[in-house]
Amino acid sequence: MSHNTVAINQAQQPLDHLDSVWLFGYGSLIYKADFSYLQRRPARIHGWQRRFWQGSHDHRGTPTAPGRVATLIQADNAHCSGMAYQVTPAVFEHLDHREKNGYLRFFTEFEWLDGSGTVNGLVYVAGPDNDAYLGPASEQEIARHIAQSAGPSGPNDEYLLLLAQALRDLDDHDPHVFAIERELLALRQRHFT
Repeated sequence: MSHNTVAINQAQQPLDHLDSVWLFGYGSLIYKADFSYLQRRPARIHGWQRRFWQGSHDHRGTPTAPGRVATLIQADNAHCSGMAYQVTPAVFEHLDHREKNGYLRFFTEFEWLDGSGTVNGLVYVAGPDNDAYLGPASEQEIARHIAQSAGPSGPNDEYLLLLAQALRDLDDHDPHVFAIERELLALRQRHFT
């Protein structure tokens, strides 16, 4: 599948018949809401876990030197916390472009972190069948990759560090993200000593 998924998302899931839709963010969408929304609430999805297995050719890397960003992989008994936004369908023109590098959107159920119930909404996931997928690697390898990557949206390490802080703000412990963060900070420490 092509890096650019804008047309696929718009053709497979037209949303103009809806007044609003919930969107679940688990990466930069947690801390960078560069779109208008009606409300936002901390949420989680079940059966998925966050992994830095997706290449970023357009934001945190380049076509010749992609960075690494988060996607979701299915995992029994797992959950992933993030931020849900209630948005109008018009917002997806921007979001489909922002998430175009291999991400497809689909509907799933979110659970509110305050325990007040659930709602169905959209999430963007970049699966292993997209051209930008980099796949599994050790946290050390991922940290080294991230430390060396940058793109039009800034350095790749900024993405990781902002995500780790956003997860702390949600009082969520993600062992994968925090292990990569520890490795990255250790690399920085060795570089500056």
